[in-house]
Amino acid sequence: MKNFTILLLVLAVSACQNKKTDKEENEAYFFYIGTYTDTDSEGIYKAEMDSTGHMTMLGLQAATVNPSFLAFANNGKTLLAVNEINTVDGKGTVESYLIGDSLKLISRRSSGGAHPCFVGANKKGIVLTANYTSGNNGLLKIDKDSKLSTLLDVQQHIGSGANKVRQDKAHAHSIWFVPNSDLLIAVDLGTNELLVSEIDSVNNKFNLKDKLEMEDGAGPRHLAFHPNGNFFYVINELNNTISTVQIAADKTLSLLGSVSTLPKDFHGESFPADIHVSSDGKFLYASNRGHNSIAIYQIQETGMLSAIGFESTRGDHPRNFSLSPDEKFLLVANQNTNNIVCFKRDEKSGLLSFVEELKVAKPVCILFQK
Repeated sequence: MKNFTILLLVLAVSACQNKKTDKEENEAYFFYIGTYTDTDSEGIYKAEMDSTGHMTMLGLQAATVNPSFLAFANNGKTLLAVNEINTVDGKGTVESYLIGDSLKLISRRSSGGAHPCFVGANKKGIVLTANYTSGNNGLLKIDKDSKLSTLLDVQQHIGSGANKVRQDKAHAHSIWFVPNSDLLIAVDLGTNELLVSEIDSVNNKFNLKDKLEMEDGAGPRHLAFHPNGNFFYVINELNNTISTVQIAADKTLSLLGSVSTLPKDFHGESFPADIHVSSDGKFLYASNRGHNSIAIYQIQETGMLSAIGFESTRGDHPRNFSLSPDEKFLLVANQNTNNIVCFKRDEKSGLLSFVEELKVAKPVCILFQK
């Protein structure tokens, strides 16, 4: 009788484990893909990834021109996309879509400048754009029905940098909401600086508070915040580095130092693009266009970085990449070889291993639904 009871317990545990496994096998993540539409792409696409990392293309969701960067608003109910264009009036556009079985275009507004390459939104409905060619940021708002306001304000950047070719004038590349703060950080590749601002909520205006100069010729592009709130990391496109920036208690910024995005034995041309930090604060990842790799770093307690590996992206010109919501996978968009590559991420070592690729024309942005 005792052996029979033990057998029943073993079968029960096994059944529970199998049930959990079945559930995990049925779990899937959906992600949107922003593209350049100068070849075969028609706009914004959607794909699915299962728990093994297998990806399936679900098709075109919205026909639109050069939706090169995507973001969510309204707690994931709205999709925002910039149209990286320069219209006759010297402006690009930003669009809002209601997310349902497909994407429904709700509004299209001026981004405030030419060739917008970045858009973001916060829980208060503030929408920010970065316009590369005109070197400025746009301010809009979005309502609960996914409708964008008209352009409320533009913050024009002024200056230049040491690189006479790429830093002849301002080139705004991204703008970020500082977590647990009312501050914004605009990243300008051309002026070689970070601009710290607040939003005047009464007058709907940018209010510049401070600036941080980067290393000469760095060319800051994107940034990623550490979950402890004490540091963030800036990826520099022109000198192939990542800079650690400390956030003091009074919210002032200081540059602590930089590390290379490239291995010591690489001597070709390369330009880093995107950067992300794992939610446990242990690892940082960066994409290299030219070396065509994901650089992998361990984050020290001091906030400084230690390189632990470089993983080939199995394609050319890796632009944007994204960690899956469970952070078990990393997906990277190779712009020039028309493929998205999925890697399995070892959460203990931080290292990556190849899973498979998905063919997509000119992919440049990957945004997971959470």
